[in-house]
Amino acid sequence: MIDIDLNQVNASLRDARPEEILRWALSLDQKTIVTTNFGPFEAVLLNMVYEQAPGMPVICVDHGYNTTATYRFAADLTQRLGLNMHYYTPRVTAKRREAVMGGIPDIDDANEHDLFTKEVKLEPFARAMAEHQPQVWLTAIRKEQTAFRDSLDVVTVDGKTGVIKVAPVFYWTELDMEEYLYEKGLPNEEDYFDPTKVLKNRECGLHVG
Repeated sequence: MIDIDLNQVNASLRDARPEEILRWALSLDQKTIVTTNFGPFEAVLLNMVYEQAPGMPVICVDHGYNTTATYRFAADLTQRLGLNMHYYTPRVTAKRREAVMGGIPDIDDANEHDLFTKEVKLEPFARAMAEHQPQVWLTAIRKEQTAFRDSLDVVTVDGKTGVIKVAPVFYWTELDMEEYLYEKGLPNEEDYFDPTKVLKNRECGLHVG
């Protein structure tokens, strides 16, 4: 594990632009990955990575329930930025689950929905981390997205893996993200659905340690 003073680092990066935070993460000179779900504003961090570290492994857990628009957006952005994509999928396909396992459990059934989340997102992601074994994980989570994320910071240590997690756009607002996309002429994907979250302000478990 990388030995860094989280309080000191976060204080020094508090007012830095995302591009500067990304440069700091790359300066650690460790094996680094970036994750994406190809949802709203995901093109922001992916483009920043493309500009500073083209060829970095991009990890995406495809739970099988993405919209047609999201799949097309992912394909188009991958081609445009030449992303080094690595997809990870659940052991059970969405079609099989729909046919014989009842599909997506209701979020009010906490136990069933937690099991569903583990099967379609957390297990594939654990496989990805085991295969790539990164020391640094870049993520596009932002402070304003959920109550839990509001309690985090730019640089944290992932509770499950011990990996240094860096969120370059952590303090950016939705307006900041929109302006970046406009300035760079990048597309956005808003027809997005995450069956492990369902509601926008819920956590899927990936970032909860």
